[in-house]
Amino acid sequence: MSKGKLIGFWIFTVLVGLSQGASGVADLAGVEDLLLAMDALGYPRYVLNILGTFKILGAICLLAPGLKRAKEWAYAGFAFDFIGAAASHAMNGDGVDLIMPPLVLLTFLSISYVLRPDNRKLEGPAL
Repeated sequence: MSKGKLIGFWIFTVLVGLSQGASGVADLAGVEDLLLAMDALGYPRYVLNILGTFKILGAICLLAPGLKRAKEWAYAGFAFDFIGAAASHAMNGDGVDLIMPPLVLLTFLSISYVLRPDNRKLEGPAL
């Protein structure tokens, strides 16, 4: 793997990992703006506890060495979270200022996934 590709991988992986770790902490802390956003979207507030827990665990999996299968689950979970967030805001009639951030993070996540080194991939036949 080239040095540039490895640097790109780490830049995008750290951006996603840190943003999701911080977001998970905010979810679990019950930050008032998040509570109001959940209310506006029609989701029960306890969903933040579920999301917060899995965001923190996913961030740890993305950033930690090893854990190849858990990394795959983390990538998938974050993709579902970002797509779901963007769709929820779009269906709620929210503006681009709320729809785009999860799509930007989805792009960063996708770049991280594509650039990941071989030692972070599951072994076996490709799909």
